[in-house]
Amino acid sequence: MTIDTRENIKLTNAQIAWRAAQDIQDGAYVNLGIGFPEMVARYQPPGRQAIFHTENGILNFGEPPAEGEEDWDLINAGKKAVTLKPGASFFHHADSFAMVRGGHLDVAILGAYQVAQNGDLANWRVGSKGVPAVGGAMDLVHGAKQVFVITEHVTKDGKPKLVEACTFPLTGVSCITRVYTSHAVIDIAKEGFVVREKLAAMTMNELQAMTGAPLHTDRPVADLIVPTL
Repeated sequence: MTIDTRENIKLTNAQIAWRAAQDIQDGAYVNLGIGFPEMVARYQPPGRQAIFHTENGILNFGEPPAEGEEDWDLINAGKKAVTLKPGASFFHHADSFAMVRGGHLDVAILGAYQVAQNGDLANWRVGSKGVPAVGGAMDLVHGAKQVFVITEHVTKDGKPKLVEACTFPLTGVSCITRVYTSHAVIDIAKEGFVVREKLAAMTMNELQAMTGAPLHTDRPVADLIVPTL
């Protein structure tokens, strides 16, 4: 596997998803948000395998089926076809949310419009744009033991997505554990955003200029190294 520090280039979505997957422990019960977060399932480290949960009622689903071999009775919450692994189980939608609300998920991985320095998350509505209601994400962010966000570091027009306080409607309050962006890996701690890894070609000042709240460090910042995908 070729390793690339992506000098002067932001990480792709696949590379962000790969990096997040490396922090999922073997046997962890994991819910992946609809869309971009679903990519994390492709990059399980060798010798480790998460047990994936979907809100519509499957535990331990597997890879997408080959094109033309879909069984449309087997779908995830994003209405995408899935396969089943040995030992997979089905359950009622209400039972699925009982798992979430009962604290039985180790990790939830979601996308974001904004993440605040205190861990608040906004990921369902931007002004008049967005889905009609927040949905199951509000349960996931407070039911899972850890909540990761995977996201671009800035919006398409260059505005920070990591901010002092969210200006969009909230999904959850003080709920995010760690953020994986196109430029860095950042924890949410008592003091705010704490940088763990960043692209080797970036200085901390450059990363700070892209971020809408102060960045902190409490130990040397590692290089963010990912494979070429």
